[in-house]
Amino acid sequence: MNRRWPILAGGLVAVVLASLALVVMVPVSVLTADPAMACNISPPSASPGATAAPPTWPGQGSWSSEQVGNAAAIVAVGAELNVPRYGWEIAVATAMQESTLRNLGHLGADNDHDSLGLFQQRPSQGWGRPEQILDPRYASRKFYERLLDVDGWQTMPLTQAAQAVQRSAFPDAYARWQSEAEQLVAAISDGLGIVCTSDGGDGMPPVDDEGLPEGFMLPADPQLRAVVAFAVAQRGKPYVWGAEGPDSYDCSGLMMAAWAKGGVRIPRVTADQVHTGVAVPSLAAMQPGDLIFIPGSDGTMSRPGHVGMYIGTDWQGRQYLVQAPKTGDVVKIAAVDSWRGRIPAIRRPAR
Repeated sequence: MNRRWPILAGGLVAVVLASLALVVMVPVSVLTADPAMACNISPPSASPGATAAPPTWPGQGSWSSEQVGNAAAIVAVGAELNVPRYGWEIAVATAMQESTLRNLGHLGADNDHDSLGLFQQRPSQGWGRPEQILDPRYASRKFYERLLDVDGWQTMPLTQAAQAVQRSAFPDAYARWQSEAEQLVAAISDGLGIVCTSDGGDGMPPVDDEGLPEGFMLPADPQLRAVVAFAVAQRGKPYVWGAEGPDSYDCSGLMMAAWAKGGVRIPRVTADQVHTGVAVPSLAAMQPGDLIFIPGSDGTMSRPGHVGMYIGTDWQGRQYLVQAPKTGDVVKIAAVDSWRGRIPAIRRPAR
């Protein structure tokens, strides 16, 4: 699809939306992105069939009240469908490119074929009837339906995921909007009071616990020894999302508890742990206790959602990690090689 409206210049400044509320309708179909993930909007969505006039969202920077309101509709539908936040960012960035977040009707001679609405969806290509496409909530839902059909979209660059849905003549155009989409989505999410929970997980096929490797030795450094010894001692305890021990853990809860044994406080969740301490440049440069990140089931290479801890090597120099994998699994030891090619970050907590 081709853009035919000029792109608005200028960055987005912070939008204060916390005092605003959007009443939205719960979708009547059972489509959801991830049954293990749930998003709540506060105040809760209205009952099916309810109607309410949307609030007047404040304009900010280059985005008018109308444009912010349309972005809010996109975000709200994504949350209702339990689409991860990255999907909301893809959808908002796409609408920024396709329509500058304006719900465009038919523009006569200036129209690009029969493209309509926020995403410039075409009735002739099966997106729906014109009156449906011009409903921002319907258009957003159709966008997410197509996005969720794209295999591996969560680990794709934003522009690649958007292009897989839109099939634009300008496939690289969406990338320029990523930063602004992230800012606008964050402001709207805060304003709507959206809270999403997910049982996360490593997003990988189950593997057996390899146990302590032959020739493995705990670190000589007393602090690192305490950290690694605690982590490996949790083997066999179940993964429970949100758990911090002592009987169960999620991935980041295990990392936090282990580093606490070394007297170091690190952030609670993976999204913050990936910024803690200092970056480790390579697998070869790791030392026991370092945190290794992968996208996991609900993250991406740019926003990892899963973490494990490097514990050391066997007698042959093969590297190992300990992790809490996913719901239905237990804390276990695995070879670092099983994560190779999926590691966007390694961090060493400050001691």
